[in-house]
Amino acid sequence: MVELVWLIPALPLAGFAVLLLAGPRLGEPRAGWLATAASAGSFLFTLITFGGLLGLESATEGGAGGHGGRWFVSTLFEWMPIGGLEVDAALLVDPLSMTMALFVTGVGTLIHLYSVGYMHGDPKYSKFFLYLNLFLFSMLMLVLGENLVVTFLGWEGVGTCSYLLISFWHERPTAATAGKKAFVTNRIGDFGFMIATFLLWTTLGTVSYAGLAAGAPALATGTATAVSLLLLLAAAGKSAQLPLYVWLPDAMEGPTPVSAMVHAATMVTAGVYLLVRLNPVLTDTALLIIAIVGAATALFAALAAVAQHDIKKVLAYSTVSQLGYMFLAIGSGAYVAAIFHVVTHAFFKGLLFLGSGSVIHGLGDEQDMRRMGALRAVMPITAVTFIVGWLAIAGVPPLSGFWSKDEILLAAWEQPDIGPLLWVVGLVTALLTAYYMSRQTFLVFFGGQRWDDSAHPHESPATMTLPLVVLAGAAAIGGAVNLPLVGDWLVLEHFLEPVLAHPHHFASGTGTKLGLAVVAVVAALGGIAFAIRAWLQERIATDKLEPALLENVFYVDSTISNFVGGPGTKAFEAAATADRRFVDGAVNGVARLVRMLGEAVRPLQSGYLRHYASGVAVGAIILVIWLALRGVS
Repeated sequence: MVELVWLIPALPLAGFAVLLLAGPRLGEPRAGWLATAASAGSFLFTLITFGGLLGLESATEGGAGGHGGRWFVSTLFEWMPIGGLEVDAALLVDPLSMTMALFVTGVGTLIHLYSVGYMHGDPKYSKFFLYLNLFLFSMLMLVLGENLVVTFLGWEGVGTCSYLLISFWHERPTAATAGKKAFVTNRIGDFGFMIATFLLWTTLGTVSYAGLAAGAPALATGTATAVSLLLLLAAAGKSAQLPLYVWLPDAMEGPTPVSAMVHAATMVTAGVYLLVRLNPVLTDTALLIIAIVGAATALFAALAAVAQHDIKKVLAYSTVSQLGYMFLAIGSGAYVAAIFHVVTHAFFKGLLFLGSGSVIHGLGDEQDMRRMGALRAVMPITAVTFIVGWLAIAGVPPLSGFWSKDEILLAAWEQPDIGPLLWVVGLVTALLTAYYMSRQTFLVFFGGQRWDDSAHPHESPATMTLPLVVLAGAAAIGGAVNLPLVGDWLVLEHFLEPVLAHPHHFASGTGTKLGLAVVAVVAALGGIAFAIRAWLQERIATDKLEPALLENVFYVDSTISNFVGGPGTKAFEAAATADRRFVDGAVNGVARLVRMLGEAVRPLQSGYLRHYASGVAVGAIILVIWLALRGVS
């Protein structure tokens, strides 16, 4: 059944095509149901393909080389037969691509369903689902691509769709600006992707993942490190790591389902996927840098989240922080832990974003948490499911977030030299995560009523609450896919190992593992307890917990804006002036010279025969005189 893999991206693409041609005629809600059906069909065929993959023979030892076992390539057509470069439009079915495709299509389908209710009444209803289907198709091409070129097709596709969806309500200046910021920032990452691809091609002569995995040991250390750092640049752009994180918080300007799609199920995980997919290329030096970048990003964004008031901005910085955890895992060589956290994060962060959208929908587009409170009574389904997501991301056992985050902290601990420092940063981040997510939950659902009586908050329709319930269940039990305490039930680890060049195996003893896990749980409970005293019992002055430095995110964004709007604008204007005066001036000067010469010789082309005859005669006389003079000499 693996031969049906082409249907996984084909169905969302077909949905996009139908909506492009007939979306306005279909209207609401048929356009939404069509897009949802296309996504659900893609999920169904992902399950069928996954079943076919399980039926293949277990991957051979060293399966990262890519042949035999659980590894199937479906070639759609020959794409680029150019000299020595041969690139096929081909899809790859292996444990990593299927793991990604399962949650992309599964969570993506729930987001489509949620959007049917959330986008009710929007004048661009069908266009929204057109973009959403195209987004899903692009992400699937990214994770299913058999080579870097096909992956780059999806990579650019999700970048374009993020611009279209973030700036969907482009009538708002802030939304239009946010879309442009996402587009421009991601171009920086694209530069890293392209140069890394060019380097790999010129060095190894292939862009196929199987060929790259097989040829990686032959790469010189300097070349491999350069490629690794370029891949880090690419991944930092898509997955919002320092310093390229600035686009992700502003992505909240799009409709809330976009936030869930971008932050939880698709685009932001692309950088993590790329690094794990090319793990045979990554060098020790690059891994150390990746770990440091991840740890720094996780702590930075967690500090920013503690002082935000917008319900979606808290989750946005939380996403940046959780992505930092994933990069910390990759830098620690724990690729399975990184993908494990990608999966659990898709569940609980998708739940939290959709839950926040339900709150916004029920409160008439209110997003300031200072104008909420006591909503658990009027929005019970939203409240209960949101609480599940809160406890999962806070790392409270036995919910999914605890298991995936604990693996990352353990991997950091085991790193030589700076391992304990990375672990401390990760632990502090975990404590902050438990605190700021508790703060958000208490401000929104507990305490006294702070919303105006005219708001009339209400529970969302079934199309919105059903995805919340499903995601809450996944967030609660999703950790079971890699549970180390039940007969070594490391299902995900054993499944993914064949595509990893150097699988990470924890060296710590059981006592160390349990001790670190207990410390992590105590940190999480400590963060929750502190939030209870501050935001429920009001025994701590909360104004001191929201300093301007953190509320303004260390003034990074404002500094960039001031620079771009001030010296940056002047520098660009100066460059434009120089271009007009010197570059354009030189080009225009040559044009003027040519025109002047043309005007000077124009009288010679009068069109009168007598003038041409006179010219011939004069020329003949001059020639005769010249010949006569030569004969005399």
